[in-house]
Amino acid sequence: MTITTLKDLYVDQLQDLYSANRQAIQVTRELKEAASSAQLRKALTAGVDGIEEGMDHLKTLIENHDANPRGEHCKGMEGLAAEARAHGVEADFADEDVRDASIIAQYQRMTHYGISGYGTAAAFARRLGLENDASVLAQCLEDTRSGDTHMTQIASGEVNPAAAEA
Repeated sequence: MTITTLKDLYVDQLQDLYSANRQAIQVTRELKEAASSAQLRKALTAGVDGIEEGMDHLKTLIENHDANPRGEHCKGMEGLAAEARAHGVEADFADEDVRDASIIAQYQRMTHYGISGYGTAAAFARRLGLENDASVLAQCLEDTRSGDTHMTQIASGEVNPAAAEA
């Protein structure tokens, strides 16, 4: 598709986010299985639920603009997901707390991609006068930021101090 208008770019960005979420959800499940901290596993489960909810919202928004949610493949998240697997799931760790610290770092990298994507898409929606879309995307952004903040609290409060003792 040739992108000629801000609306074209907006829909393209929604599709990119949908693709990013599709990729992130699978690796988040893998990270959860690799995690040892019960608190981290619970947060990653909530992360999967949040990603699914975001995907549902994105699918609706994209379809409301007569586009295919699967119309784009996010190369950025492809790389982030590969890194998350390599450094959170497949790497050989001598200490489970150090692995958990790595899992959080990898998850937050993916989350930050989502924060950037939702913020950009919400700004485009506002500029285009798509107030309902902007509201939905702003809520997705807030939910994603909240999950990121919670992950930082787990890292600071439990995981990183334990990893530092390894």
